[in-house]
Order: sequence, then C-alpha cells, then structure tokens
Amino acid sequence: MDTVRLTQYAHGGGCACKIPPGELEDMVRGLTGIAGADLLVGLDDGDDAAAVLVADGLAVLATADFFTPVVDDAYDWGRIAAANALSDIYAMGGRPVLAVNLLGWPRDVLPPELAAEVLRGGLDVARLAGCPVAGGHSIDDPEPKYGMAVTGVADPDRLLRNDAAIAGLPLSLTKPLGVGVLNNRHKATGEVFPEAVASMVALNDVASRHALERNIRAATDVTGFGLLGHLYKMARASGVTAVVDASAVPYLDGARASLAAGFVPGGSQRNLDWVRPHLAASVDHDELLLLADAQTSGGLLVAGEVPGGTVIGELVPRGEHVMQVR
Repeated sequence: MDTVRLTQYAHGGGCACKIPPGELEDMVRGLTGIAGADLLVGLDDGDDAAAVLVADGLAVLATADFFTPVVDDAYDWGRIAAANALSDIYAMGGRPVLAVNLLGWPRDVLPPELAAEVLRGGLDVARLAGCPVAGGHSIDDPEPKYGMAVTGVADPDRLLRNDAAIAGLPLSLTKPLGVGVLNNRHKATGEVFPEAVASMVALNDVASRHALERNIRAATDVTGFGLLGHLYKMARASGVTAVVDASAVPYLDGARASLAAGFVPGGSQRNLDWVRPHLAASVDHDELLLLADAQTSGGLLVAGEVPGGTVIGELVPRGEHVMQVR
C-alpha cells in the first residue's frame, strides 16, 4: 500500500475536478426543485449548503461533497475530503451533527485496505468536529472518489449567506491560497507539501464561530471555484463590488514557484475565464491565476474582520464591474 500513488488513478484531483462554474450554472438554471415557505436557502445564489426551517429558532443545513484523490496518502485524502465537506456547514454559520460517507472504489484495482484508510481519515476529522459518522453509501467505481453528506443545525436568524454582504465592510480570508498548484505539482512529481496538507485538513469551525460572535452575516468557503470565483458569486448576489488588494492575499510556501513551473490545474484557468468579463484588474495574468487557483478545503471568505483572518480587500457600492483586483 505504501507504493500506491492514489493521484495516478484519477483524471484530476480534489475540488479542481468540479464542473466549471459557468457550465454548472447553465446546467441548473431553471431548476428550482420543490419550493416551500420553510426553505431558507436553496439554489438561487449558489450558497454552500441548503437550509430549511424545522422549528422556531432552528434551521437544518444539508450538503454533500466528494472528489477524486488530491494527495497520494489515503489517510490524508480521507481527512481532507471530510474537512472539505464539513466546511460547507461552517461556511453557513452552522454546527455539523451527522455525516454519512460517500465512497467510489475501483475494487479490482486498488486494495480494500486503502479504502479503509481513506474512511479512517474521514472518521478522525469528523471526530474532531464532534460529528458522528453513521454509515453511508459505496459503489464499485473505475476512479476512486470519497466525500461526505453532512447535516448541520444553525440559528435561522444568524445564517452566513452569499447574498448578505454590504458595502463598507472589509473582506477577510482565513486560510492561505495555493493548494491547487501545489496539489497539481504533487500529482505530477510526487513531491509532498506538508503545509498544504495541514491547511486542507484544518477545520473552519473556529473561523465560523468568530464570524457569528461578531454578528457577521455574509461568508462562503473558498474551494474549487477559487477565491475569485467564490468572491464573484458573493458580490453578484449581494449587489456590491468586491475590491481585492492582491499584495495582501496570503499564499502557501511554494505556490508561486509551482505556478512559475507550470503546475496550473485546468480548473484554475476555467475559473479565471468565467470571472474575466466581470473583473477589472491592474495585475498580471499570473497573479490572477493564483487568485483563481482551484482550492480544496480552503478557508472562509468573510464580509467582515475575524481573528486569525487576513484582510484582503473591501466591499464598495456596485460599480461598472462586480470585482476589482489591484
């Protein structure tokens, strides 16, 4: 098992395998499901989880997230995938209360012991979150995939939403960027980046709690659509313009060198292509590629200032463009 490189059994890796944002929006346009008075958050603004009111003062959140191997180590992949799935609940201001596993496994190609390591990694991170894992679903799949469906609870009057950002607030980011290019380099070369793994397995629970304590109302997590993609969705839904100070954005060690060496996920370029028509920028293409880098289990992007976060810009009244990068 120690010689198996899981990333070689997948066409891509992590959240960089998401269907491109523009293509996804075209796909779901007009699909509203069953509307109901108790549905608080649905498809409208592409929020991180669905939210439904089940009692006075209680909303239930639901989300699912899974992806192909982002690292070669099975246990670490499990931890990363679980942290990523749980992040959707934290990004909405919720607390995860139950998770179930989602596993696709090429059972005639990879040993079941590796799958057990993936599941063990997911279980350990869910345990850190105080979230029980109660079963799940598995299929025989030509390509390994793992993730979780997670249920959470939240105060319906204090949800963190995509559409609640207002002009005059700072923008904060709670994890550095760069895991997309580093994971792409890992897949190509086998080099291991412990700092990137540590960032991806870290829960967003503390950042979410800090946001709620400060009565912040708008947040999202930064995953496969990159910082620019997720920021665009928030600013568009909120009717504001987001201004990013590129020099203030934190990056993991090795991210810029990996970009310069050409280790750019295809998803990162697709992210940038999607937001380009809505963006005014005075920085070069490489800088924009890093800002659009497809993240896996990234931090929270918060309309407000939170301890431990880095202020990377501000929200201003809607202008000609939805976003500006300077």
